[in-house]
Order: sequence, then C-alpha cells, then structure tokens
Amino acid sequence: MGAVYLARDLKHDRPVALKVLLPELTSSVGPDRFQREIKLAARLQHPHILTVHDSGETAGQLWFTMPYVEGESLRDRLRRDRQLPLEEALRITREAAQALQYAHDHGVVHRDIKPENLLLTRDGSTLVADFGIARTVEGDEHVTKTGISLGTPAYMSPEQASAEQTVDARSDVYSLGAVLYEMLAGEPPYTGSSLVAIVTKWLTGPVPSVRAVRPEVPESVDQSIQRALAQSAEDRLPTMAEFVRMLQGAPSGYTPLATPAITPVAAAAGRRRVPAAVVALALGALLAGAFLAWRHAREESRTRPKVLAVLPFENLGDSADAYFADGATEAVRGKLSRVAGLEVIARGSCNQYRRTTKAPQEIARDLGADYLLTATVRWDKAAGRPSRVRVTPELVDASSGHAPRTLWQEPFDAALTDVFQVQADIAGKVVGALDVALGDSARQELATKPTANLAAYDAFLKGEAASQDMAAVDPPSLRRAIAFYQQAVALDSMFVPAWAQLARAQAILYGNSSPTPEVAAQARLAAERAQAVGPGRPEGQLALCVYYRQVQLDSRQALAACEAGLKLAPNNIALLSNTAASEQSLGRWEASVEPLRRGAALDPRSPSASRRLASTFLYLRRYPEARSAIDRALTLAPANVYSIELKAMIALAQGDLAGAKAVVQTGIGAVEAASLVAFFGTYEDLYWVLDDAQQQQLLTLPVSYFDDDRGNWALVRAETHALRGNQGLARAYADSARLTYEEQLRATPNDGQRHVLRGLMLAYLGRKAEAIQAGERAAELWPISRDANQGAYIQHQVVRIYLLVGEPEQALDRLEPLLKQPYYLSPGWLRVDPSFAPLKGNPRFERLVAEKQAS
Repeated sequence: MGAVYLARDLKHDRPVALKVLLPELTSSVGPDRFQREIKLAARLQHPHILTVHDSGETAGQLWFTMPYVEGESLRDRLRRDRQLPLEEALRITREAAQALQYAHDHGVVHRDIKPENLLLTRDGSTLVADFGIARTVEGDEHVTKTGISLGTPAYMSPEQASAEQTVDARSDVYSLGAVLYEMLAGEPPYTGSSLVAIVTKWLTGPVPSVRAVRPEVPESVDQSIQRALAQSAEDRLPTMAEFVRMLQGAPSGYTPLATPAITPVAAAAGRRRVPAAVVALALGALLAGAFLAWRHAREESRTRPKVLAVLPFENLGDSADAYFADGATEAVRGKLSRVAGLEVIARGSCNQYRRTTKAPQEIARDLGADYLLTATVRWDKAAGRPSRVRVTPELVDASSGHAPRTLWQEPFDAALTDVFQVQADIAGKVVGALDVALGDSARQELATKPTANLAAYDAFLKGEAASQDMAAVDPPSLRRAIAFYQQAVALDSMFVPAWAQLARAQAILYGNSSPTPEVAAQARLAAERAQAVGPGRPEGQLALCVYYRQVQLDSRQALAACEAGLKLAPNNIALLSNTAASEQSLGRWEASVEPLRRGAALDPRSPSASRRLASTFLYLRRYPEARSAIDRALTLAPANVYSIELKAMIALAQGDLAGAKAVVQTGIGAVEAASLVAFFGTYEDLYWVLDDAQQQQLLTLPVSYFDDDRGNWALVRAETHALRGNQGLARAYADSARLTYEEQLRATPNDGQRHVLRGLMLAYLGRKAEAIQAGERAAELWPISRDANQGAYIQHQVVRIYLLVGEPEQALDRLEPLLKQPYYLSPGWLRVDPSFAPLKGNPRFERLVAEKQAS
C-alpha cells in the first residue's frame, strides 16, 4: 500500500507513524474517495484500534498519520517465534475481533487484516492498524474497479480477490481466521511461490486443518478456523462476535463446517463448485496486481538489509583443532556484522546448526535469513614445514521461492601466518557476491587484524572456547578462560578483543563467586586497558559496561558505556543484553524489553536470548509471555539448568507448586540430578521445591558442587535441615556458614549479599539483634534505589530474617513494597513458599495473597 515513516508532529510535539500511499493506489483510489475512507477510519475510537490522527494530499501523494506505538507487529513476533502459544494466539485474535466487530458495527470493513497490521504493544495489548483502505459497507462504489485487488493474497478472502463481488464483514472474518491459523501453524493456510499459486490452492483445495500441523490444538478451535476460512461467504461465520464465541466453545447458531474440496472440473456428487467466472475474475485481479506487487517487492529488496547466517565452519582435521574453526567462523561473522546493509544472525542461533542435516531452506526459515555462509577448515601440520590451513567457504542463496543456489564458492589455501588475510578475503568476497556497497572505512575494517601475534590469537581462541563467548557463567569455565585470555594479552599487550574478554570474564567471576579485591582490581585494569588500546571500538565500551554493572554496581555508568558501544555497533548482542540488565537495575523494567526483543530478533535461535526475555517477563508478572519465552529456550537447550529453574519459578509465581515440582522431575531427565538439585539449592533458595529424595541427595553433595564455597554449601544444608525439622543440624551448619561469610567480609566489607546471608544464618542461630543488624546493613549497602534487581533480592532476604526472628509486622513492612515493583514474588508465590508460613492468618498477609495476579 505504501511506505510508513516515523515522523514528528510539530504542532503537538509527538512522534507519529506517517503512511504515504503508493502512486499506483493514489491514482486508482482518488483523493476524494481516500478522504471519505480516512474520515470514516478516524471516527473509529476503540481500545484495540490504532486510530487516524490526520490525513491529506501533498504533491499528488495521499498520506495519513497514526499514533506511534512502541512494541512490535505480529509479523515481527512470528518471524522470531514462528508459532505462538495457544492462549496467546487466542488472546490476540479475541482483541483484534473486538476491534473489527466495533468497526463493522460502524459500517467499516478493514479489507487488509494480516500480521503486519496487528500491533503488539509493550503492555501486552493488541492494536488493529491501517483502516485507511476500509470502505463503507453500505456504499456502492468499488475501490477495485481498476482491477487492483486491495489486500494481501495469503489473507485475502475469495470474494475480495475476485474484485467484483460485494465485500462485507465476512471478508475480515476470513482474514483473521487465516492470521490465527498462521499463529498456531507457523505459516498461512495457503502458501505458494507466486500470487497465482496461492489463489489456485484456495480455489481448488480443501480448507486446511491446523490440527494436522499442531495436534494439541483443541478440536473446537480447529473447527472455528475452518469455518472462518470457508471459501463461500455464505458458509462462513457472519460476524466477529460469532467467531469469538465459537473459538471459546460457546454455543453458536452454526454447526462446524468442513468445506469440501473444489475442483475446476465436473464436481463429484455433493461437492460445491466455484463458478468459472469467479475463478477467472480472481486470477485476473491477482495477476493485474502482481506487477505492482513485484515492482514494490523489488524496490523493497533493494533497500532492506540482506540477512545472512554464518554457520559454524566444519573442522575436517584433528578434533583438538576445532576451536580454530570456531574462531575463524566468529572472525568472519564479526567482520560481516559491521558492514552496513547486512544483518548478520548472531552466534548463539547459528551454533545449533553445527554438523546439521537440515536442508538450507529449512535453516534459513528457522533463522529468518536470506543467505547462508558455510565452510570447511583443514589444517596441514606436516613435520618439518610451516603449518598451512585450507578454508573452503560457500555462500548459498536460501531465500524462499526457489531451490537453494550457490552464489559463490572458492577455496583458500594459505600459510598459517596468512590466516587473517584469508578471513578478510572471505568477508570481502561475501560482500561482493551479495552486491553490498562498501566505503573506504568499511574496506579498512574488513582488512583489520585483531593481532599480529599468532600465538596470542591461538590463546585467545582457546579462551573463547572455554567461555563460550561469555555464554558460560560458571566459575570453573570462567577461570579456565581467564587463564587463556591472560596468556593472549601477555603475548600481545595491544590485543583489544582479548583485553575486553578478560575484563568481562573477571567481572562476571566477581559477581558469580566469592568476590575478592584482587579480582575486582584485575577486571578494572583489563577494562581500562581495552578502552585505552582500542578507543572508538565497541569491545572496550562493553568491557566497561560489564565492569560497572558487576563490580561497581553502578548501573548508570554501565548504561552510559553500553549506549556508547551501541552507537559503534548497534546490533551487538552482548551490548543489547547488558543495556537491558542496566535498565533493570535502574528500575526501568519496561524499557529493558525493547533491547531484549532486538537481541532476540538478531539471535532468533538463542536459548539465552529467550531466557533473558522469560526472566524479564517473570519479574513484570507477564506470565503467558514468560512461559512462551522459557518454553522456547528449553526447546533450543533442554539441558540448561537455569532455564529449568526459571520455568519452575514461573509456575511458582502463579501458585503452582505441583507444576514446579514436575518441572524439576522433567529436568532431571535432561541434566545430571546432582547438578540440578545443587543449582536449585543455591540460586534463589529453591531447596523447598525439591521432593524428599532430591532434598536428601542435596544434603549429601560435597562442597565442590557449590564452587568450593563453604559458606554457600553450609547455608544450603542449614536451610534444608531446618525445612525438614532437624533444628540441631540446621544451627550447626548455619554457624559454619556464618563463620565463612565473616571471613569473606573481612576482604570485601561492603558486599551487601554476604551481609544479608550472614544475617540469615544468625537468624537460624536465634541471634535476633545481630541478624537484624546484618540484614539492615545489607539493605543500606545495596538499596533498591541503587539496584532494583539485586536490591529486591536483598529486601526479600531481610523479610526472611524478620520472619525467622519472630517479627511478622516488620517482615510485612518490607514485603508489601516488593509486590508493587517488578520482582518474582507474587500472591501465588506467597501461598506456596514455606518461608511465609508464619504469616498465615495475619490479616495484612491474607490481603496480599488474595490480590488478583496475572495468569
């Protein structure tokens, strides 16, 4: 229909969406007709309709403006997730149907319902956009007299495609049914490589069943969709209200209809035929519009970025050399990601296709990519002569509409000393094959070497393998990576990426293990060194961001560093995720969703990207979105213990203890049981979710399962023994933990978490005054105003301290604010967590647990 711009309304000083119609539509519709249509659309005022602000004609171009809404379109969501959870798909459909029923009641048919025109706002609401081509139901004029069939083929009703039949509310019912089908099945009900192929399918084939693709969809929903997709408008549900009622399983005046197949030849007995004239008109109208669509698509393909996935290069030699192939992959990916006009899918998503048997088009569809770059790497390490490496890359066009085809393939055989040139040549050849223009600075960037020292590069690649590019956050992996990064910078003191990764690894280690001044000082030195030797590079800004957030707990400085880095590398996944984490620490949880969504779109198959979204939605108490995100994370990485625990926490937040226990049981089938129960015992204090056998196993685990931290090991034993009624052992282990924390605090006296854990252990020991003093000291050192994320956890532990020492009112004074800010505690959680059992019967507490929560 046209181009949409983000513009500013100067009169009212507000952002707006400005839509300018295609010249072809302008000449066909005409300004008078357009103004009448827009005037009707502007009268539609409904919570689920994106209304029209203004409209006009300028230099022969028709335009209108709408409110600018922060969020994403349903199309964006489907590109990322492909299929939506049933309840979410039904909610979106229900809200869109309410908007459309309202429009129909006011005499307006939308005529172009599709995922692009359904907007999903940040607060979880659905808005129907683009009523600009709607027509009055009572009017006798046809916008399509010229043969242009307004609408989108995959979602267009047969009567709309014919361009001659009357179009009424039932056409929108068809389109919304097609959208719901796609939300559940992952693709529209009718697909094809061309407009003619699509229309031929729906004219000659049966109405598809979504249960054939997704068997868990209820029969009633499947029948409702089939009824909405009936080819004949007379057989279709007549109103949006009827469609919603049938989806909800309510009695309707219509029985489910399985529309028979329609063939262009003589129909068998009992089959209904579409008149040949209608078929001809429909095909003619679509063909007439095909040229315009092709022209528009060609122009769009020239301007939109090309999406490329760099799959893991295959190591054909010794398995000990696999890290080198991974390093070559990441080096080429990194160079290409900095080329304007290219969008490069992130590492986390691509790594799942290592040694894959999936077809190229299937991978491209999974990742939302147009092109795939693969390669093989083989070392030649014959004794007595310099090592050589042979890299054979292949660039494949895997976009839809045709079979995959090779755009470029060329082997590179070079001495190991030329490996950086090989990487630059591969990136340059890919850019050339994709016809992407390069400026002088971009060419220079492609040729840049990370280091002149091959031994330093080799150590750096081994560090990347150990840390999994910072995907691994467990202390043993981080310590192995730190040793390699330190070796790399010792061999080349100007090696920017190595300094940056060293700083990140040390800062994360500081936050995830027993903090020491030495690790803090080393992290700061490495971050400052990365910034000093690489000014103007994003790696140094990322290192500073992680240091400020993990070590200094200065979220404002962290956010400033991340924002500076994003100006240099706007699609850097690590910068986006750290930006979101910094926003959350500052209490701006809603603002954190946008960078996380951007990261997930760039890294669509990344378990960590989905997990970060799930955690954020849990804290925002947006549970359907949290469940959808964590299910996706577990589908991609079923053995990730953090994802398993997060899914259990989402169940607990809704008061479903049995569901959380079932998650643990399922997780034990994917992960070593000892590691899983140790994780639940250590992180978020979820020892009480474990069943009796799992708790007994937890009590037998050695200190090595707790990163050799005797404080955490003893704390878990103290809490678990207390839950099981053995107060003697609980006090004994609490005292051991207390002593360890006091020793750690002598080295880091301002560590709020160690203070509050010491206070918790003092509470188990019955030392009331000391316990309260330690808890309040922690809250003073780490207030919510300083860090809304960790500060909330500190306050949570202070609540537990007051409960253990018999001060319920003091506990409630600190608990009530926690339920009014983003955090995982909820009314449902309070009902099932035994920590809050002492409050049962207290009127203030009963009011809290009775509060309505999201589901």
